[in-house]
Amino acid sequence: MLKLVFFEPRIPPNTGNAIRLVAGTGCELHLIEPLGFDLSEPKLRRAGLDYHDLAMVTVHENLAAAWKAMQPERVFAFTTQGTTRNTDISYRAGDVLLFGPEPTGLPPEVLADPHLTEQVRIPMLPGRRSMNLSNAAAVAVYEAWRQLGFPGAV
Repeated sequence: MLKLVFFEPRIPPNTGNAIRLVAGTGCELHLIEPLGFDLSEPKLRRAGLDYHDLAMVTVHENLAAAWKAMQPERVFAFTTQGTTRNTDISYRAGDVLLFGPEPTGLPPEVLADPHLTEQVRIPMLPGRRSMNLSNAAAVAVYEAWRQLGFPGAV
């Protein structure tokens, strides 16, 4: 099972969309505090609809607590600074796909974390800042899930 991690997310609808994403793909969603919203906010609930019951969502007080709980073997940090394309990774079950907050992305201290296996980017046309967080997460999760053969899908 893949693990999608949002480090200090700030925009409720992006996290709501991620809840729908993990419910539909069987991934886990891990949120690293501080969050820029309350999990009961109407915008988050609207975006996540009734998928909360179908999604595995865990909130961690900080990144160190998340690493301790997850015990990750491989962590791929998605950043516009990455040199490896997300499609060039051979994903394995249990991989962690790490994304930073909107609009700043992952801070330097997280990009320097020794748990990181590699910094990865999603290809885009030049001169663009970055994709929306929930869209980027969907692109990453579906590529990894595709490579794994869509386990559990009909």
